[in-house]
Parts: sequence; C-alpha cells; structure tokens
Amino acid sequence: MFKQQQASAYTAAILYSFIIGLSFLFVKIALQTAEPFDILAHRFTIAFAAATVPVIFGWVKLSIRVKDVMAILPLALLYPALFFSFQAFGLVYSSSSEAGIIQAAIPIFTMVLASYILKERSTRAQKGFTILSVAGVMFIFVMKGVDVESASLKGSLLILLSALSSAMYNTAARKMTQRFKLTELTYIMSAIGFVVFNAIAIVRHSAAGTVGTYFQPFRETGFVLAIVYLGVLSSLVTSFLSNYTLSRIEAFKMSAFNHVATLVTMIAGVMILNESLAWYHLAGAVCIMIGVVGSNTTRQKKTKPPGTPAKK
Repeated sequence: MFKQQQASAYTAAILYSFIIGLSFLFVKIALQTAEPFDILAHRFTIAFAAATVPVIFGWVKLSIRVKDVMAILPLALLYPALFFSFQAFGLVYSSSSEAGIIQAAIPIFTMVLASYILKERSTRAQKGFTILSVAGVMFIFVMKGVDVESASLKGSLLILLSALSSAMYNTAARKMTQRFKLTELTYIMSAIGFVVFNAIAIVRHSAAGTVGTYFQPFRETGFVLAIVYLGVLSSLVTSFLSNYTLSRIEAFKMSAFNHVATLVTMIAGVMILNESLAWYHLAGAVCIMIGVVGSNTTRQKKTKPPGTPAKK
C-alpha cells in the first residue's frame, strides 16, 4: 500500500511538472493580448469557476468552516498570492534569466525550512543531488546569458521573496495536507487567488481609467484557449497535484520536480517554437535529471520511533 501511494505521488509530481512546463507557452500566447496581472486575474477566475462547478452540482462535498478558512488562509497567501505577485513585480526590474537563477534555489530553501519546521532529515547524498539539480538549472541560465546592465537589487529581492514564498508553501502545505481534505485546500487556494488578483487588476485599471477594457482580451480565440489552460490545468489542477504529492512525500523531494518543469519548457521551446538547442542545454538537463532522481531515490537514514528503548 505504501509503495502504491508513493508511486501515485511521483506520478502526480511528474504530471505537475509537465503542466507547469508547458504553461510557459500559453503565457506567451496570453501576453500577446493582455497585461501580466490581467492574465493572473483571468486565470484564477477560470480556476475558481472550474472548482465551483463540481461543488454546485454536488459532485464534490465541502465542509469548510470559517475557522478552517482562517487556518488555510496563510497557505493560500503564500501560494498563489505572494508567489505570483513577487514574481510579477520582480520581473519588471529583472530579466527572466536572473529570475530563473534565483528561483532555481527553491529546493534548497525548502530543504532548509523542512529540516527545521517538519524535522525532515535528508542524507548528505540527497543534499548533494539537490544541489546538483539546482546547479543544472543555473548552468543553463548562465550560459544563455544574464543581462548585467538590467540587474537590479530591487528585482532580485522580489524574486528572492517569490522563491521563499514557494519554499514556505511547500513546507506549510506538507502539514496542511494531513489536516484538511485536498479538495478543500485546492478550493480555498483558488478562491484566494481569484480575490487577490482580480482586486489588483481592477485597482490598476481604475487608476488608468481602463476598466471598460478588462474583459476585452476574451474576444481573441488564442487568449481564451490559453487562459483556459492556465486557469484549469496550470492553476487548479496543479494546485491539487502539488497538495496531493506533498501529502505523500517529503517537501524537499516535491520541490525538486520544479526543475523538471524547466526541462519541459526547454523541450517545448525546441519542438514547438523552433528554438535552438545548445550543448549547455543538454549538459544542464543531465545534471537536473540525475539530481531529481537521486534526491528522490536515495534512502534516508532510519530514525527510531518515539519511545523505542535503547539497546543494552
């Protein structure tokens, strides 16, 4: 039973990586029609609507009380609210390469937080494999080139806060998945994203006097297809998959799969957008895969259960 649960968790993590990796293509399509915060607002509107439909028809039962919402609220604020907000504002002052290098460190942040908060004990080998996967991502971005002239302390700090928000979410969700139903966690996270990003977008449009253009992007078929993918799959489904995975495996193991998403994005760019594939992409990809597989397959040190008598 335990092996089956782990197998299903890793399947969910891989599916999560593929959906996130492909979402980059759909974000590029959506950006042709709308601003970043409008895209976030619309994608979480779609996500919340998709999560509400099965509740209305009684296919999913929710027993959420006010105190449950208050307990889950900090988790939902970490992701998606703070994660995407810090990321969006950070990218205004930093290049995507700088952001990619900083966010590649999420598994390391998660490993440190999980060791102190969740008491997850990783071996030296697991630490080494995690660092190897991080190094693989950083190597790809460094070789692609970082625009030093665009470097900004403000941008770097915002991206760093985004990465810390993700690491804190991975750690906090590990505990919350043991306390609440996955459907309840996912629903509230979608609701928070819907409220936060629509509020930001409406305030921005009100200040610019462009509220009348808020839903104008939906006139474009490409935008509609992109926002449905981003809302249903890349926001709602991935939230459920990540929560499910975190309920079955350690937080630092789950965070390593973010690097697999980087590989999927890279492969999709080559196959769909006809982007070039250089030797450093392959070298980085090898480091990432060895790191992810190694950190998830290396056996952890066995710890004695509480109350186990010492050997005489």
